[in-house]
Amino acid sequence: MSTAVDDPRVRALAMLKRHGYNATSFQTLERGFRYWFDGDEACVAYADTGSAWVVAGAPIAPTERLAEVARRFEAAARAARRRVCYFGVEQRMVAASIGLALTIGAQPVWNPTGWPDILRGSSSLKEQVRRARAKGVRVRLAEPGEVTDPSSPTRLAIDGLIERWLASKPMAPMGFLVDVQPFDFAEERRYFVAERDGHVVGFLATVPVYARDGWLFEDLLRDADAPNGTTELLIDAAMRDAAELQSAYVTLGLAPLGGDVDPRLRTVGALSSGLYDFGGLYLFKSKLKPHRWDPIHLVHPPGTFAAVALFDALTAFAHGSLGRYGLRSILRGPSVVVRVLSLLLVPWTALLLAADTERWFPSTALKVASVALNVVLALGLWSLARRWRPGLATALAIAITADAALTIAHALAFNLSRVRGPSDALLVLVSCVAPTLAGAILWNARALRARL
Repeated sequence: MSTAVDDPRVRALAMLKRHGYNATSFQTLERGFRYWFDGDEACVAYADTGSAWVVAGAPIAPTERLAEVARRFEAAARAARRRVCYFGVEQRMVAASIGLALTIGAQPVWNPTGWPDILRGSSSLKEQVRRARAKGVRVRLAEPGEVTDPSSPTRLAIDGLIERWLASKPMAPMGFLVDVQPFDFAEERRYFVAERDGHVVGFLATVPVYARDGWLFEDLLRDADAPNGTTELLIDAAMRDAAELQSAYVTLGLAPLGGDVDPRLRTVGALSSGLYDFGGLYLFKSKLKPHRWDPIHLVHPPGTFAAVALFDALTAFAHGSLGRYGLRSILRGPSVVVRVLSLLLVPWTALLLAADTERWFPSTALKVASVALNVVLALGLWSLARRWRPGLATALAIAITADAALTIAHALAFNLSRVRGPSDALLVLVSCVAPTLAGAILWNARALRARL
């Protein structure tokens, strides 16, 4: 994909080639970032959430100027009535005493020349690589032209893989430093394609960390039906390629909440495990036997609060609105949401049983039918949360949609005239909105999974 000569990213790239130290530094060239330039030697890439400027890593500047550039940037943010925080900061910036640091995870680091020894010393890792090869998976280095031409077979296959990979995630796609944008500045990247029987089953794009003569393995994707070991085979190929380039530094990037983090953050990770497997990601990277783990931080200026900085960073990842992002994620129908829907039906069914039949139902038979339907839906949703089955999902979506339509009709024809106060009105509203939302979630989740 070409870039215009007046694109500020071209100017930022020139600075990156001199001072790009953070593992995340090249990612600041992806679309969606804004840039604050300080002459021809420094710039800051950030996301504007509307209330904060969230910086991607550290300022791109000489080490001796980090603190000065940060102070000038923070002054510009105050003038624009924005808070500031720096997400994904490495130890170099913390040592510059720019602000207060909260450790948010750890980043694995390898010297790729030592990768063959790691592979020989790990029977499980070696077996995964062997298994993928035995299943016919082959990895090759793709030329930039193959992926930048939107009509090329390789690019079309990668686009399809990206779409399926994003659709398979329980959460809506995030922005900021985890957006999947592998095609800009392709000549600076390295592309590895895993193929089986002529079909692309995995993909890895690596990006340079210029000041360290190294590489970040940024976009690592595999199809759901790719043979076991495909991911490890991609990493093996990229590690050997980095060694051939005489690079001394490779990282797979941040493992959020991995390593020595605040216990409160670890608790948050445990509570959200149904949406994002923090522990699983850390375990996977650990199995690759990194030579070391570097702590990664969220830095905020003195006088500000870590909780506010964390909120601002999460807002940047959520494309500027945690509320809208949360709703998009709920509508994807991840298993944890489907399970919650089934559990919510338990107290609602009990409430129906306790309700005054003469006041809220035209007949006892209708009340019994409503209770029975809710019991069936609760059991069906619980089963669907345990294992997704398209047929069951369709049947439940139809049943819940029909229930929503009948409930709304019943409320308009029978219940509204019997409302005697705010609590009654709230119950009627919930009875109409809840199945409508549940039906929307199931239909959307069904459509999303049909693309896999």
